[in-house]
Amino acid sequence: MRRRHHVLKSRLSAWFAVWMGLLTVAFYLWPDQHMLWWGAIGLSSVAGVVVGVVVHKPSRRWPWLLLAAALGCFGAGDFLYNLLTDVFALENPFPSVNDVLYLAMYPLVAGGLLGFIRSRTGRNNRDSLIDAATFTIGLALLSWIFLIDPYVRSTELTLLQKLVSIAYPLGDVLTLAVFVRLLTGGMRRNGTINFLGLGTAGLLAADVVYGLIQLNGSWHVGGPTDLGWVLCYSAWAAAALHPSMTEMTEPTRSSATTDLSGRRIVLLGLASLIAPAVLLIEASLGTVRDAAVIAAASGVMFALVLTRLAGVMGNHRQSLTRERGLRAATTTLVAAADTGEALAAVQTTLERLLPADTPHVVALIRVGDEEELPAPGLVRVSGLAPDVRAQLREFSSTLRHPLGATSDTLYLAAPTEVLQLLQPTFEVLAAQAAMALERITLSAEVNRRNSEAYFRTLIHNTSDVILIIDDNDVIQYASPAAGTVFGDERIAGYELWEFLARDERARLAELLGQVRHGLHSHDVMDVRAERVDGSGLLVEIDCRDLRSDTTVGGLVLTVRDVTERRRMEEQLIRQAFHDSLTGLANRVLFGDRVEQAVFRGQRDGTLVGVLFIDLDDFKIVNDTLGHAIGDELLKAVGKRITGELRPTDTVARLGGDEFAALIEADSIADLELAAERINIALAEPFAVAGDSVNGISSIGLSTTIDANSAEELLRQADLALYVAKGAGKGQWRRYQSDLHTAVLERLELRAALDQAVKESQFVLQYQPIVDLATGVPLGFEALVRWNHPTRGMIAPGHFIEVAEESGLIVPMGRMVLQQALNTAGRWQRSTAPGALRYISVNVSARQFRTPGFVEEVRQMLRASGVEPGTLLLEITESLLLRNDDTVRADLDALRAMGIRLAIDDFGTGYSSLSYLQHMPIDVLKIDKSFIDDMLSSTQQRAVVTAIVQLAQTFNLSVVAEGVEEPGQREALHEIGCPYGQGYLFARPLSEPDAFALIPKTAPFAAMA
Repeated sequence: MRRRHHVLKSRLSAWFAVWMGLLTVAFYLWPDQHMLWWGAIGLSSVAGVVVGVVVHKPSRRWPWLLLAAALGCFGAGDFLYNLLTDVFALENPFPSVNDVLYLAMYPLVAGGLLGFIRSRTGRNNRDSLIDAATFTIGLALLSWIFLIDPYVRSTELTLLQKLVSIAYPLGDVLTLAVFVRLLTGGMRRNGTINFLGLGTAGLLAADVVYGLIQLNGSWHVGGPTDLGWVLCYSAWAAAALHPSMTEMTEPTRSSATTDLSGRRIVLLGLASLIAPAVLLIEASLGTVRDAAVIAAASGVMFALVLTRLAGVMGNHRQSLTRERGLRAATTTLVAAADTGEALAAVQTTLERLLPADTPHVVALIRVGDEEELPAPGLVRVSGLAPDVRAQLREFSSTLRHPLGATSDTLYLAAPTEVLQLLQPTFEVLAAQAAMALERITLSAEVNRRNSEAYFRTLIHNTSDVILIIDDNDVIQYASPAAGTVFGDERIAGYELWEFLARDERARLAELLGQVRHGLHSHDVMDVRAERVDGSGLLVEIDCRDLRSDTTVGGLVLTVRDVTERRRMEEQLIRQAFHDSLTGLANRVLFGDRVEQAVFRGQRDGTLVGVLFIDLDDFKIVNDTLGHAIGDELLKAVGKRITGELRPTDTVARLGGDEFAALIEADSIADLELAAERINIALAEPFAVAGDSVNGISSIGLSTTIDANSAEELLRQADLALYVAKGAGKGQWRRYQSDLHTAVLERLELRAALDQAVKESQFVLQYQPIVDLATGVPLGFEALVRWNHPTRGMIAPGHFIEVAEESGLIVPMGRMVLQQALNTAGRWQRSTAPGALRYISVNVSARQFRTPGFVEEVRQMLRASGVEPGTLLLEITESLLLRNDDTVRADLDALRAMGIRLAIDDFGTGYSSLSYLQHMPIDVLKIDKSFIDDMLSSTQQRAVVTAIVQLAQTFNLSVVAEGVEEPGQREALHEIGCPYGQGYLFARPLSEPDAFALIPKTAPFAAMA
């Protein structure tokens, strides 16, 4: 009878599908009676959900009842619609009362799905929520483009019709978001999940087609679109009738929710590409209508990706913490002498593994002799026995695991979401505790029982090998497990030493001697052993002296094969102390070795040195070539540094592009030579994935001559590196006492610079840009100077670098641009129209990337009254090298305003022809370093010639910077460079002196 009832329940979904299929066929065969058939479909779906709840009896019914209510609203809305069209002869009534019922369905569906999520995975699951949000935002953007936005822009719909029309796709997005959240919550796929997904897909497809028809045609009942809603009715009811529906309201572990599987990464990647794909399509069609929406969606998805990555790192740290806790617990359990110690170790470990201040209950409950051990897993407290429920009544869920050796069951009750994350660790810990209790119980029984038969029965059921040896170390007895561990259980009669590695015998003999002399009641050690076939293994040996027991009469050795466990522990330890990318020591291991080296140096007089190595242009490599190339460069740098040092030296990666080396040497000269060697080696370009990549680095060196502790040694190396980077790229510096003064001066400069920005202590000077052929000026470049209260006028070379580091370059650049435009405005108002053609202002990459920069420039132009075409903005090459849509959009916006753009110091960075072709650039400014040597170096002259020809190819103007000699001017004119700037024509001038050069009647010559 029970079997027949089970078969009946398992076939409900199939029978219901047949019934709904018959109703659907009748609906299409007899369209005149569609109101009857459609009403039957809706009522059947509601009845199906209710029947499923009654038959299968899930632990929580309300999510299913909400789903039934949603189907009821859906069916009632269809009934009212058919009533209005068929009885009252209204043609496509919209909006109407039935729309209220339709829209009420969406929050009911969302509530039901959220009920499943809360029942399965608890209240909080940030990772799956972020994944669901990312996927949903991408599809919501499509909904906006193709459904919502057309409704908003429609001129044929009333306001109420628009609001109702928009509500439908918003309801679909809500349903999709909650369902995707359900899928990404680590739930195992089953029939119910598949039916829910099928019904949701049918609903969304039908709603989308319905919305498009409402926009572009006329709607009528009985079309193929109705199949989508039929599928929704049928599949959601079939989900409730499927036997797996009870799993939807049972808690489950959530380890899968933090995994980024290949399929999930692909789906999230495709979702993230929807926004740029839509933007690309609209741009190719000529009009970008939804830029704000696309930008908002892209920004939100970018923030979600960053949050997801942070969550992955946090989960990784939690995993490492749990692994360390398990290792500590394993050690404690191995050393536990009785059941109390083992259980105390389990309780202590669980308290450490739980998040701080988490309410919880740990209980150990003995199972009756006639009761079966419960199955391990995550279960609801409400389904447990009354005595167990009484101890755990504060919580709704608990983890349990039987400890078979003692007939006890271990329970851990806490908030459900905490238990889901801790379940794998809890199961491993409980299994280890069960093994420890099994070992402890077995050892106790050996001492307590004097029956050899009972003793043999026990040891036949353990995986540990029990050996009894006499005073001559001959094996008197070996348990059957010896066949598994040593390859042959017939080892009795052989000496113990025949099964140990030769170099381990002395160590074990010492332990046996101590046990025999009563120095230790028992002890545990790891020993390398050999199987009968000669292969090696690692065993853990626990030795007890039972010679006084007449039933034993010897030393009892408990031998356990720990080869695999120790290998895993060594692997975990290596991961904890080594960098995962380069395989070098990490910061923790490096710090430990520095402490040991300093201690040895203080004891032996050895000189210890520490090198801090930082790549100068690593951020540019990442930005231009990608993070994959950056990772390969870091690996290559680690290998090259290691190759320049001895095997006894320690090389570490501290994080990012920071490396370190620990060297013990005989003299300071050896340490300085090592720093010089590494510096030269890293200056050679790296061949990475077919690209030549720069690895120039700055190095700071400190020695124990100036430091008395490891902490001081590391701090001094960091100071030396700071000074080396301040000296320019590719430099190394050794710490000396006067470095403190240099660092303090730099910090004082930064503080003074901050005050200078607040007090507007900066003034501008203006250097003319002239036509090389005629000497006629074209315009002026605004150059900032710091008018220090005590030190007087300070050139930018002394403070720009500090401003870049501190971020003060942004307000400073804003101040310079405002002041330059105000000056240009005054000049234009005081001269004839067109007399002042250009004012050139430098803009740092950091200032350019500040949100709202383009709008800020627009407002400054409006306030100053300067025509946009008068402004020439000079930017650096590094800003253009990243394939950044935002930068491109801002450049296009500036060009659209009429502002011209120049590349400053061209040729000194990672120059690329691609941005010259695709970016909206007007002017190239050749760096002064090329002009200085062009008269004496044919190679430099050839470079300048190539740049001029390249600019002409791309129809760009060229300005040579730093022209100081007539010969340079003539050479530049000969090779076709039209414009120049430098001391040959004028030094930077004050505002009145520069104004005097502006013709008051005739305009400047225009820059081509």
